[in-house]
Amino acid sequence: MKYEILLFDLDGTLLDFDKSEIEAFKKLLLAKGIAFEQKIFDMYKEVNEGLWRAYEKGEITMSYLLETRFKKTMEKLGYDIDGAAWEKEYRQYLGDYAFIIDGADEVLKNLHRDHRIFAVTNGVGDTQVNRLRLAGLLDYFEDIFVSQVIGFQKPSVEFFNYVASKIKDFDIKKALIIGDSPVSDILGGINAGIDTCLISLNGKTNTTAYKSNYEINSLMELYDICR
Repeated sequence: MKYEILLFDLDGTLLDFDKSEIEAFKKLLLAKGIAFEQKIFDMYKEVNEGLWRAYEKGEITMSYLLETRFKKTMEKLGYDIDGAAWEKEYRQYLGDYAFIIDGADEVLKNLHRDHRIFAVTNGVGDTQVNRLRLAGLLDYFEDIFVSQVIGFQKPSVEFFNYVASKIKDFDIKKALIIGDSPVSDILGGINAGIDTCLISLNGKTNTTAYKSNYEINSLMELYDICR
């Protein structure tokens, strides 16, 4: 068997975060008495993605990201809000939704029989665990590594060094990182010297300089790679 330890990203790889995100956002605005408009959500996405890029580069902390993304968004619309309070409520709603990527349950079930499976995510700890539980996927994972808990984020080598140090009998030659982000997942693997597999579910082309060992368009393709 070529790979025995599988390090899965979650959002965009096993869980459809986009669907969960918009549903939670709608619920949040409804609770605040604000009518949902696509332009508001698009504005939020622009702010949020900019903050995540800064976080992945180590320019800001996770706390800053979470406490300011709603405040910055709503300021553009003339609202003065408590960003931390909005974030807390949003995360509660986000934890209520878990949409599974096609094939994720079946693939994890089959790979779990003869592989050790771990999650490596830049998400928020409690929310990610709740969503995995809601999706019925939690029991497939031996452990879940979250940047917010570790104190380092993907793609930093410190994040993956921590993961390796916490996995019993970790063999870097037997490990594979599977994720949808050329930066946080693929560059992370390159930094740590771990093989990588980029999953492009929407057929999106990787235009970055960070090239993975494998590139797939369906989770089912992992059978040929991992066995």
